[in-house]
Amino acid sequence: MINFNYENDFNLDNELVLSEWLSKVILSEGKTEGEINYIFCDDEYLHKLNVEYLDHDTLTDVISFDYTMGNEISGDCFISVERVEDNAKDFKVSFDEELKRVLVHGMLHYCGYKDKSEEDEKAMRDKEDEKLLLFHVKQ
Repeated sequence: MINFNYENDFNLDNELVLSEWLSKVILSEGKTEGEINYIFCDDEYLHKLNVEYLDHDTLTDVISFDYTMGNEISGDCFISVERVEDNAKDFKVSFDEELKRVLVHGMLHYCGYKDKSEEDEKAMRDKEDEKLLLFHVKQ
């Protein structure tokens, strides 16, 4: 089950469409869907988590806490709406496209993809692009 939660004024207007797409992403990776929580917040909220749990004193767009057991994907994915807005401007894409990329990025971490090395980061970007195409495929 995919849940969307809000720690700020932001609200998705297409939760069902996004959750159906993210479920397709999970299936396309040969995984099963457990409990996945997306929590939308601001920079301050996510920065506190980054410092407290990861010992990183930086702003970030997404932090994924992975509770996956075996093949069943589960986790809490925190997303800073402010970072997504800024990144969309920097990358010259729409807010919606950048948000989808961040949503699927968190999910791909649960599927086992990493992004710490340059090689892993490229593989993650390629996988994000592949999964973004799934969004436009009718069920």
